[in-house]
Amino acid sequence: MLELLNIKIEVERLSNILGKAEDCLDIQYLTARIQYLHQVIAQPDFWNNPTRAYEVLQEIEYSIFYKHQEYQRWCSILEDIKAALELLELSADEQLWQEVQSNLTQLQQELETAEIRQLLSGPHDQKGALLTITAEVDASDAQYWAYMLLQMYWRWGKSHNYQLDVVEISDGNEGGIKYATLEITASCAYGYLKSETGTHQLQQISPFDATNSLRTSLASVEVLPILGESVEWQIPEKDLEITRWHSNSRNINHSETWVKVVHIPTGISVFCDQERSQMQNKEKALAILKSKLFAMPTAGYAYALAQGVQIDKIQPRLIKSLSSKLIREYILHPYTKVKDLRTNVETPAATEVLDGKIDLFIKAYLQQLNHTTSVGKEALDNFK
Repeated sequence: MLELLNIKIEVERLSNILGKAEDCLDIQYLTARIQYLHQVIAQPDFWNNPTRAYEVLQEIEYSIFYKHQEYQRWCSILEDIKAALELLELSADEQLWQEVQSNLTQLQQELETAEIRQLLSGPHDQKGALLTITAEVDASDAQYWAYMLLQMYWRWGKSHNYQLDVVEISDGNEGGIKYATLEITASCAYGYLKSETGTHQLQQISPFDATNSLRTSLASVEVLPILGESVEWQIPEKDLEITRWHSNSRNINHSETWVKVVHIPTGISVFCDQERSQMQNKEKALAILKSKLFAMPTAGYAYALAQGVQIDKIQPRLIKSLSSKLIREYILHPYTKVKDLRTNVETPAATEVLDGKIDLFIKAYLQQLNHTTSVGKEALDNFK
């Protein structure tokens, strides 16, 4: 009976959360907005402006599936739990009890995710993400650490039912990776994962050292929004250097469809060899490069443009990457702990974190971001 009472208390707490969610979401407004957008789509000239059409479709998808219908489904799950609890008070039923616990766990997890999503307010937070992991040095320990991070983000994405693809990867010497880029196609993926940009530090017994010495390894993570067709901006051809595989190429470590694109003014390069054709790899590489260039505002790029600095005058040495800042420590020996150095949130459950359970760090970062006014200053400082 005590466990039943605890669940009833938790149900009441979730009811209060949904009540607040209804006020925040303004269900009546969402319903009216969706009806209006459907009227916009019905206009004969709707597709004349592809960019605007894309934005309208994105808004409808987000409003319907990530707000309106999701809220209605949560209410339905909660009502089912309440009805089941009334039956359990009259008569014990093991199967019904398990169903209540399962539904309650599901609702708790989804409301936790929704609470984090309410913290997303950036201009690109609703977009998908490109996440690049780079081993800081050409050493086996660092490369294996980069591979562990790749697994961590892959598992995080899969746990949220996101679509993931490896769009570029360079293998390391002993099972690790030198770098890799994940494409995460899902609404809000960038808003969540922007918290991961920075240098991640691992302390553990080296698996590559016979003396079992304690090693510290570093890997940087860079997260960019997938811009797609929503941004009307093209990279001038004169600023691009495109290299393709040719039959006389000596590069035997990659497929014959690889393409490398370099942005000459900044020196930023993208290598793609995961698609089936050179054309697909070229399109993917250009899309990634476009995101890298356009997303540089978070590292001072937009501030430079606002001050009238010409794009072709911007050099890599002028841009301090946010990914160079140490943001998180992962300790696996002599004890286990993961600590975020920005929010001071920490947990001894390092194995769970490396298994993809990083939402506690994401939530804490977004909460801190929403309560600080130093973001603009930090971005400007990065261009000094």
